[in-house]
Amino acid sequence: MSSEMLPAFIETSNVERRQNLDEDQEESQKPRLGEGLESISKRQMKKLIKQKQWEEQRELRKQKRKEKRKRKQLERQCQLEPNSDGHDRKRMRRDAVRSPLRLIVDCSFDGLMVLKDIKKLHKQIQRCYAENRRALHPVQFYLTSHGGQLKKNMDENDKGWVNWKDIHIKPEHYSELLKKEDLIYLTSDSPNVLKKLDESKAYVIGGLVDHNHHKGLTYKQASDYGIEHAQLPLGNFVKMNSRKVLAVNHVFEIILEYLETRDWQEAFFTILPQRKGAVPTDKACEGSSCGKNSGRVEGGRDSDSSEEDSRRHGLEPAQEEGKPEKEASTDPTSRSAPR
Repeated sequence: MSSEMLPAFIETSNVERRQNLDEDQEESQKPRLGEGLESISKRQMKKLIKQKQWEEQRELRKQKRKEKRKRKQLERQCQLEPNSDGHDRKRMRRDAVRSPLRLIVDCSFDGLMVLKDIKKLHKQIQRCYAENRRALHPVQFYLTSHGGQLKKNMDENDKGWVNWKDIHIKPEHYSELLKKEDLIYLTSDSPNVLKKLDESKAYVIGGLVDHNHHKGLTYKQASDYGIEHAQLPLGNFVKMNSRKVLAVNHVFEIILEYLETRDWQEAFFTILPQRKGAVPTDKACEGSSCGKNSGRVEGGRDSDSSEEDSRRHGLEPAQEEGKPEKEASTDPTSRSAPR
Protein backbone atom coordinates (compact mmCIF):
# COMPACT_ATOMS: atom_id res chain seq x y z
CA MET A 1 0.00 0.00 0.00
CA SER A 2 1.50 3.29 -1.01
CA SER A 3 2.20 6.02 1.47
CA GLU A 4 -0.29 8.25 -0.36
CA MET A 5 -3.20 5.84 0.30
CA LEU A 6 -2.35 5.19 3.98
CA PRO A 7 -3.96 8.36 5.51
CA ALA A 8 -7.21 7.73 3.63
CA PHE A 9 -7.30 4.13 4.84
CA ILE A 10 -6.70 5.16 8.44
CA GLU A 11 -9.50 7.78 8.28
CA THR A 12 -11.96 5.23 6.84
CA SER A 13 -11.11 2.76 9.60
CA ASN A 14 -11.68 5.37 12.27
CA VAL A 15 -15.09 6.25 10.82
CA GLU A 16 -16.15 2.58 10.76
CA ARG A 17 -14.92 2.13 14.33
CA ARG A 18 -16.99 5.12 15.54
CA GLN A 19 -20.08 3.79 13.76
CA ASN A 20 -19.65 0.39 15.40
CA LEU A 21 -19.31 2.04 18.83
CA ASP A 22 -22.47 4.08 18.27
CA GLU A 23 -24.40 0.97 17.26
CA ASP A 24 -23.16 -0.89 20.34
CA GLN A 25 -24.28 1.97 22.59
CA GLU A 26 -27.75 2.03 21.01
CA GLU A 27 -28.09 -1.70 21.45
CA SER A 28 -27.01 -1.49 25.07
CA GLN A 29 -29.61 1.22 25.72
CA LYS A 30 -32.47 -0.83 24.25
CA PRO A 31 -34.35 -2.95 26.84
CA ARG A 32 -33.87 -6.64 26.45
CA LEU A 33 -36.79 -8.67 25.21
CA GLY A 34 -39.33 -9.06 28.01
CA GLU A 35 -37.31 -6.90 30.37
CA GLY A 36 -39.70 -3.88 30.07
CA LEU A 37 -42.79 -6.05 30.45
CA GLU A 38 -41.37 -7.78 33.52
CA SER A 39 -40.79 -4.41 35.25
CA ILE A 40 -44.49 -3.40 34.86
CA SER A 41 -46.86 -4.76 37.51
CA LYS A 42 -50.30 -6.12 36.69
CA ARG A 43 -51.88 -3.05 38.25
CA GLN A 44 -49.80 -0.73 36.09
CA MET A 45 -50.63 -2.82 33.05
CA LYS A 46 -54.36 -2.46 33.79
CA LYS A 47 -53.96 1.29 34.15
CA LEU A 48 -52.19 1.48 30.81
CA ILE A 49 -54.93 -0.54 29.16
CA LYS A 50 -57.65 1.64 30.69
CA GLN A 51 -55.81 4.78 29.63
CA LYS A 52 -55.57 3.48 26.09
CA GLN A 53 -59.27 2.62 26.06
CA TRP A 54 -60.10 6.06 27.47
CA GLU A 55 -58.17 7.74 24.68
CA GLU A 56 -59.76 5.54 22.03
CA GLN A 57 -63.26 6.37 23.30
CA ARG A 58 -62.71 10.13 23.51
CA GLU A 59 -64.62 10.88 20.32
CA LEU A 60 -67.43 8.52 21.33
CA ARG A 61 -67.90 10.35 24.64
CA LYS A 62 -67.87 13.67 22.86
CA GLN A 63 -70.60 12.47 20.52
CA LYS A 64 -72.70 11.21 23.43
CA ARG A 65 -72.46 14.58 25.15
CA LYS A 66 -73.66 16.31 22.02
CA GLU A 67 -76.61 13.94 21.74
CA LYS A 68 -77.48 14.50 25.41
CA ARG A 69 -77.46 18.28 24.97
CA LYS A 70 -79.69 18.00 21.91
CA ARG A 71 -82.11 15.73 23.79
CA LYS A 72 -82.37 18.16 26.71
CA GLN A 73 -82.90 21.02 24.29
CA LEU A 74 -85.78 19.17 22.67
CA GLU A 75 -87.28 18.40 26.08
CA ARG A 76 -87.17 22.08 27.03
CA GLN A 77 -88.82 23.02 23.77
CA CYS A 78 -91.58 20.48 24.41
CA GLN A 79 -92.16 21.96 27.87
CA LEU A 80 -92.65 25.38 26.34
CA GLU A 81 -95.29 24.15 23.91
CA PRO A 82 -98.79 25.20 25.00
CA ASN A 83 -101.20 22.72 26.49
CA SER A 84 -104.59 22.11 24.97
CA ASP A 85 -106.01 24.77 27.31
CA GLY A 86 -103.52 27.31 26.04
CA HIS A 87 -101.39 27.56 29.21
CA ASP A 88 -97.64 27.36 29.22
CA ARG A 89 -96.56 24.03 30.75
CA LYS A 90 -93.34 25.39 32.14
CA ARG A 91 -95.06 28.24 33.87
CA MET A 92 -97.95 26.28 35.28
CA ARG A 93 -97.96 26.42 39.08
CA ARG A 94 -100.35 26.71 41.92
CA ASP A 95 -101.99 30.10 42.27
CA ALA A 96 -100.19 31.71 45.16
CA VAL A 97 -102.03 33.97 47.59
CA ARG A 98 -99.54 36.29 49.23
CA SER A 99 -99.73 36.65 52.99
CA PRO A 100 -99.39 40.10 54.56
CA LEU A 101 -97.28 38.53 57.33
CA ARG A 102 -93.73 39.85 57.40
CA LEU A 103 -90.91 37.46 58.21
CA ILE A 104 -87.49 38.95 58.98
CA VAL A 105 -84.11 37.24 59.17
CA ASP A 106 -82.01 39.44 61.45
CA CYS A 107 -78.38 39.37 60.20
CA SER A 108 -77.00 41.71 62.85
CA PHE A 109 -74.89 38.94 64.43
CA ASP A 110 -72.31 38.89 61.64
CA GLY A 111 -69.39 39.72 63.92
CA LEU A 112 -70.12 36.77 66.23
CA MET A 113 -69.61 34.11 63.55
CA VAL A 114 -66.61 32.59 61.82
CA LEU A 115 -66.60 32.23 58.03
CA LYS A 116 -67.64 28.57 58.21
CA ASP A 117 -70.83 29.50 60.05
CA ILE A 118 -71.44 32.50 57.79
CA LYS A 119 -71.50 30.07 54.85
CA LYS A 120 -74.03 27.89 56.67
CA LEU A 121 -76.25 30.89 57.33
CA HIS A 122 -76.00 31.83 53.66
CA LYS A 123 -77.26 28.37 52.66
CA GLN A 124 -80.14 28.61 55.11
CA ILE A 125 -81.13 31.99 53.68
CA GLN A 126 -81.01 30.51 50.17
CA ARG A 127 -83.34 27.77 51.38
CA CYS A 128 -85.76 30.31 52.89
CA TYR A 129 -85.83 32.28 49.66
CA ALA A 130 -86.47 29.17 47.53
CA GLU A 131 -89.26 27.91 49.80
CA ASN A 132 -90.96 31.28 49.95
CA ARG A 133 -90.93 31.54 46.15
CA ARG A 134 -92.74 28.21 45.81
CA ALA A 135 -95.05 28.55 48.82
CA LEU A 136 -98.82 28.61 48.50
CA HIS A 137 -98.92 31.63 50.84
CA PRO A 138 -95.57 33.42 50.47
CA VAL A 139 -94.71 35.93 53.17
CA GLN A 140 -93.17 39.40 52.93
CA PHE A 141 -89.53 38.33 53.29
CA TYR A 142 -87.01 40.75 54.83
CA LEU A 143 -83.24 40.34 55.21
CA THR A 144 -82.00 43.11 57.51
CA SER A 145 -78.55 44.29 58.68
CA HIS A 146 -77.21 42.77 55.47
CA GLY A 147 -73.50 43.44 55.18
CA GLY A 148 -70.11 42.35 56.51
CA GLN A 149 -68.99 38.75 56.02
CA LEU A 150 -72.40 37.57 54.87
CA LYS A 151 -72.66 40.06 52.02
CA LYS A 152 -69.05 39.38 51.00
CA ASN A 153 -69.70 35.64 50.92
CA MET A 154 -72.88 36.13 48.88
CA ASP A 155 -71.05 38.42 46.45
CA GLU A 156 -68.32 35.83 45.95
CA ASN A 157 -70.38 32.63 45.86
CA ASP A 158 -73.90 33.63 44.87
CA LYS A 159 -73.73 36.70 42.64
CA GLY A 160 -77.29 36.10 41.48
CA TRP A 161 -78.66 37.25 44.85
CA VAL A 162 -78.84 40.82 43.52
CA ASN A 163 -81.58 39.60 41.14
CA TRP A 164 -83.68 37.87 43.81
CA LYS A 165 -87.37 38.74 43.60
CA ASP A 166 -90.03 39.19 46.29
CA ILE A 167 -87.49 39.88 49.02
CA HIS A 168 -86.43 43.07 50.81
CA ILE A 169 -82.65 43.02 51.44
CA LYS A 170 -81.68 45.97 53.60
CA PRO A 171 -78.43 47.08 55.26
CA GLU A 172 -80.46 48.77 58.04
CA HIS A 173 -81.45 47.11 61.32
CA TYR A 174 -85.05 45.88 61.41
CA SER A 175 -85.85 48.35 64.22
CA GLU A 176 -85.16 51.20 61.76
CA LEU A 177 -87.49 49.79 59.11
CA LEU A 178 -90.58 48.71 61.01
CA LYS A 179 -92.64 49.98 63.90
CA LYS A 180 -91.72 48.55 67.28
CA GLU A 181 -95.31 47.64 68.05
CA ASP A 182 -95.47 45.47 64.89
CA LEU A 183 -92.44 43.36 65.81
CA ILE A 184 -92.36 39.98 67.55
CA TYR A 185 -88.99 38.32 68.06
CA LEU A 186 -89.11 34.53 67.88
CA THR A 187 -86.79 33.17 70.54
CA SER A 188 -86.90 29.91 72.43
CA ASP A 189 -85.84 31.69 75.62
CA SER A 190 -89.08 33.66 75.71
CA PRO A 191 -91.60 32.60 78.36
CA ASN A 192 -94.40 33.47 75.92
CA VAL A 193 -95.72 30.63 73.76
CA LEU A 194 -97.17 31.60 70.40
CA LYS A 195 -100.71 30.28 69.97
CA LYS A 196 -101.40 31.57 66.47
CA LEU A 197 -99.80 33.84 63.92
CA ASP A 198 -101.01 37.40 63.61
CA GLU A 199 -100.53 38.21 59.93
CA SER A 200 -100.49 41.92 60.62
CA LYS A 201 -97.25 41.48 62.59
CA ALA A 202 -93.60 41.16 61.59
CA TYR A 203 -91.83 38.12 63.08
CA VAL A 204 -88.06 38.25 63.53
CA ILE A 205 -85.78 35.20 63.24
CA GLY A 206 -82.25 35.65 64.53
CA GLY A 207 -79.72 34.87 61.78
CA LEU A 208 -77.01 33.35 63.92
CA VAL A 209 -75.13 30.06 63.64
CA ASP A 210 -73.19 29.95 66.88
CA HIS A 211 -73.22 26.34 68.15
CA ASN A 212 -74.89 27.57 71.34
CA HIS A 213 -71.99 29.84 72.27
CA HIS A 214 -74.30 32.81 72.76
CA LYS A 215 -77.29 31.42 74.60
CA GLY A 216 -80.09 33.87 75.33
CA LEU A 217 -78.69 36.49 72.97
CA THR A 218 -81.83 36.99 70.87
CA TYR A 219 -84.04 37.13 73.95
CA LYS A 220 -81.73 39.78 75.42
CA GLN A 221 -81.82 41.78 72.19
CA ALA A 222 -85.61 41.71 72.08
CA SER A 223 -85.77 42.83 75.72
CA ASP A 224 -83.21 45.59 75.17
CA TYR A 225 -85.15 46.97 72.20
CA GLY A 226 -88.44 46.67 74.06
CA ILE A 227 -89.83 44.32 71.41
CA GLU A 228 -92.50 41.72 72.03
CA HIS A 229 -91.13 38.17 71.97
CA ALA A 230 -92.47 34.61 71.86
CA GLN A 231 -91.47 31.03 71.14
CA LEU A 232 -93.15 28.68 68.70
CA PRO A 233 -95.37 26.09 70.45
CA LEU A 234 -93.07 23.17 69.60
CA GLY A 235 -93.15 21.71 73.10
CA ASN A 236 -96.96 21.55 73.02
CA PHE A 237 -97.00 19.20 70.05
CA VAL A 238 -93.61 17.54 69.65
CA LYS A 239 -91.12 15.61 71.73
CA MET A 240 -87.68 15.07 70.19
CA ASN A 241 -84.87 12.71 71.08
CA SER A 242 -82.19 15.10 69.87
CA ARG A 243 -81.37 18.67 70.81
CA LYS A 244 -84.32 20.99 70.39
CA VAL A 245 -82.47 23.43 68.15
CA LEU A 246 -83.80 24.47 64.77
CA ALA A 247 -82.14 26.12 61.81
CA VAL A 248 -83.22 29.46 60.40
CA ASN A 249 -84.78 27.76 57.40
CA HIS A 250 -86.67 25.29 59.64
CA VAL A 251 -88.37 28.12 61.50
CA PHE A 252 -89.11 29.90 58.24
CA GLU A 253 -90.57 26.77 56.61
CA ILE A 254 -92.67 25.86 59.67
CA ILE A 255 -94.33 29.26 59.49
CA LEU A 256 -94.95 28.86 55.74
CA GLU A 257 -96.46 25.43 56.37
CA TYR A 258 -98.66 26.73 59.17
CA LEU A 259 -100.01 29.49 56.91
CA GLU A 260 -101.10 26.76 54.51
CA THR A 261 -102.49 24.16 56.95
CA ARG A 262 -103.35 26.27 60.03
CA ASP A 263 -102.18 23.29 62.06
CA TRP A 264 -99.03 23.57 64.19
CA GLN A 265 -98.58 19.84 64.65
CA GLU A 266 -98.80 19.14 60.95
CA ALA A 267 -96.41 22.01 60.24
CA PHE A 268 -93.84 20.69 62.73
CA PHE A 269 -93.96 17.10 61.50
CA THR A 270 -93.84 18.15 57.86
CA ILE A 271 -90.70 20.24 58.29
CA LEU A 272 -88.68 18.74 61.14
CA PRO A 273 -85.77 16.53 59.94
CA GLN A 274 -86.23 12.80 60.51
CA ARG A 275 -82.99 12.62 62.47
CA LYS A 276 -84.62 14.69 65.22
CA GLY A 277 -86.72 11.65 66.19
CA ALA A 278 -89.79 13.82 66.69
CA VAL A 279 -92.96 12.17 68.01
CA PRO A 280 -96.30 13.68 69.06
CA THR A 281 -96.33 14.61 72.75
CA ASP A 282 -99.41 12.47 73.43
CA LYS A 283 -97.59 9.36 72.18
CA ALA A 284 -94.45 10.30 74.05
CA CYS A 285 -96.50 10.62 77.22
CA GLU A 286 -97.74 7.06 76.85
CA GLY A 287 -94.33 6.14 78.21
CA SER A 288 -93.27 7.27 81.64
CA SER A 289 -91.61 10.68 81.63
CA CYS A 290 -93.62 13.00 79.48
CA GLY A 291 -93.38 16.31 81.19
CA LYS A 292 -89.65 16.95 81.31
CA ASN A 293 -88.83 20.01 79.23
CA SER A 294 -91.76 19.22 76.96
CA GLY A 295 -92.85 22.82 76.87
CA ARG A 296 -89.45 24.35 76.28
CA VAL A 297 -87.22 24.26 73.32
CA GLU A 298 -83.57 25.10 73.39
CA GLY A 299 -82.81 28.00 71.13
CA GLY A 300 -80.43 27.73 68.26
CA ARG A 301 -80.41 26.33 64.79
CA ASP A 302 -79.38 23.11 63.34
CA SER A 303 -76.84 24.33 60.83
CA ASP A 304 -76.80 21.19 58.70
CA SER A 305 -80.53 21.12 58.19
CA SER A 306 -80.76 22.71 54.78
CA GLU A 307 -78.81 19.91 53.07
CA GLU A 308 -81.00 17.14 54.44
CA ASP A 309 -84.14 19.12 53.63
CA SER A 310 -82.94 19.75 50.11
CA ARG A 311 -82.58 16.03 49.57
CA ARG A 312 -85.96 15.38 51.17
CA HIS A 313 -87.79 17.98 49.09
CA GLY A 314 -85.82 17.38 45.91
CA LEU A 315 -84.26 20.85 45.82
CA GLU A 316 -80.79 21.54 44.70
CA PRO A 317 -78.19 23.11 46.84
CA ALA A 318 -76.11 23.07 47.25
CA GLN A 319 -74.63 22.61 46.80
CA GLU A 320 -73.43 19.54 47.63
CA GLU A 321 -70.59 18.92 49.73
CA GLY A 322 -69.69 15.55 50.99
CA LYS A 323 -70.46 14.35 54.48
CA PRO A 324 -72.50 16.74 56.59
CA GLU A 325 -70.69 18.40 59.40
CA LYS A 326 -71.59 17.88 63.01
CA GLU A 327 -74.93 19.22 64.00
CA ALA A 328 -74.65 22.83 65.06
CA SER A 329 -77.17 25.31 66.25
CA THR A 330 -77.76 28.51 64.43
CA ASP A 331 -78.65 30.09 67.61
CA PRO A 332 -79.82 33.57 67.02
CA THR A 333 -82.57 32.59 64.89
CA SER A 334 -83.02 29.35 66.36
CA ARG A 335 -82.98 30.85 69.61
CA SER A 336 -85.11 33.19 67.80
CA ALA A 337 -86.97 30.32 66.54
CA PRO A 338 -88.27 28.70 69.63
CA ARG A 339 -90.09 25.61 69.58
